Amino acid sequence: MTNLEPGAAPVRRRTGGRSARIRAAVLDTTIDALVEHGIDQVSIADIAAKAGVHETSIYRRWGTRETLIVDALFARTEHDLPIPDTGSLRGDLIAAARSLAELLSSPIGALIAGASALSVDDPDLAATRDRYWASRFAFADIVVRRAVERGELPPGVQPRPAMDMLAGALHMRAMLTHEPFEPDLPERLADVVLFGLHGPHVNKSNDDITARRP
Repeated sequence: MTNLEPGAAPVRRRTGGRSARIRAAVLDTTIDALVEHGIDQVSIADIAAKAGVHETSIYRRWGTRETLIVDALFARTEHDLPIPDTGSLRGDLIAAARSLAELLSSPIGALIAGASALSVDDPDLAATRDRYWASRFAFADIVVRRAVERGELPPGVQPRPAMDMLAGALHMRAMLTHEPFEPDLPERLADVVLFGLHGPHVNKSNDDITARRP
């Protein structure tokens, strides 16, 4: 096994290069350990040995076992959930829903469900989760912006409800109700989201909508 981190060399964080290779090795090793052993049986000592790095470097970079696990899982989801560009809003929504359904149906998806139950008292862990969801909301921004540019949606449409409806429904099935994903579910969810995006209150703030209620 190649030792990626000789003891005499100082750890310097920078984009690319040795630091990026170390991070990738640790995250990939963590994913392999999670799939093989499950969240409860994963230890930083084992990950360090298999990745060829020092335990102290892992603790220095991630702080806790839980933060490392969540970071590894969310890094993998970002890799497995590319931003679709099919040429239409409906096509993008279907592709996004299908990719997410496939991920949540995989062993990694089951681990994501387990990771969601880990304590959020650690600010580093909370920050890692925040970065993940920020990336998911950024996906919605891009998809909706493209649709506006193509004339499929009017300017001013809020992208957040699209992500709430699409991802929320799939995560609920995977983590709460444990219902299977039907083959046509991505299409049905995409159509529901499209209906919501074209709804009469789509450009209204929550305060405006509340004020209209009797």
